[in-house]
Formats: sequence, C-alpha cells, structure tokens
Amino acid sequence: MKLPDVTSKTSVQRWLQVGIPAAAGVLVVVLAWLAGPGLFGIAGADAGAPVQAQVTKPAECSAADPVESVKFTLGGKPREGTLNGCGHAMNERVEVGVPVDAADSGTISVTAADTSAGSQGARGPIALVLLVFACFSGGMYAFLVIRGSGKLALLH
Repeated sequence: MKLPDVTSKTSVQRWLQVGIPAAAGVLVVVLAWLAGPGLFGIAGADAGAPVQAQVTKPAECSAADPVESVKFTLGGKPREGTLNGCGHAMNERVEVGVPVDAADSGTISVTAADTSAGSQGARGPIALVLLVFACFSGGMYAFLVIRGSGKLALLH
C-alpha cells in the first residue's frame, strides 16, 4: 500500500500558507497605526502652555514630597504656583507647563514642561517596530508549523 504524498503541494497552497499569516500581520500593523499612540498607552496628557517661571521658594531634595514655589506671568498678570520638584536655586528660571483650565486667581499647580507624561518621542516608533517584528515572527512560526506538519506525518 502506497502512502499519499503529503509533501507535494500546489503553488496556490504554498502561497496561501505564507500569504494568510502575512496578510494578518499587515492588517494588525495597519490597525495599530490607525489606532495611534493611545494603543500603546503613550498618549501624553496636555501639559498646558509652557511658561517661563522663577523659583521663589526652593525645596531640598532630601525632603519627602518636595514642592517649590514659583512665580510666572499668565495672560499678562503675575501668578504664583507650586511645582512638584526640587534642586532648583532661588530665582532660577525654569520652564513650567500651566494647565489650560487654570483658575483665574489663587495658586496654580504646575509641572515641569519637559517631564510631562508622553514626552518620550521614541516610545511610539519603537512600539510599532516591535509590533511589526511580533507579527513577522508569528507569521514565520505559522509558516514553519504548516510546512513542518507534512514532514511529521511521514515520520509517524
């Protein structure tokens, strides 16, 4: 009795074995690209308008939860704010992010302008490259499993 030859496949079958995983990988990458940076959890919160501020009361870095006082001009009016940070000198100029919805009066809680969440510009492209690599690896694994199944059937 002659066993059927499971290793001979038509060119259409071979293209389908490679094409379907490749198309699925391309679809995943395109959908991730369209979803944007929010998919990778790196969408930055709006730090507000960057403003030059002057430190009026520095904080020591050895203190628990150091907060510095700063003064700046917002809308032509002098304002005061608190900056969660430490290590600045008295009267040192720092760039801070003032929230868009800041109150018209009182002390405003500001953040350092260049340390807001999502300011790491390389995270998005690196995440997309890793996603492409994962799709490619998964497609190649599927191809090898499908290709290898014919050879395993001959061994049994």
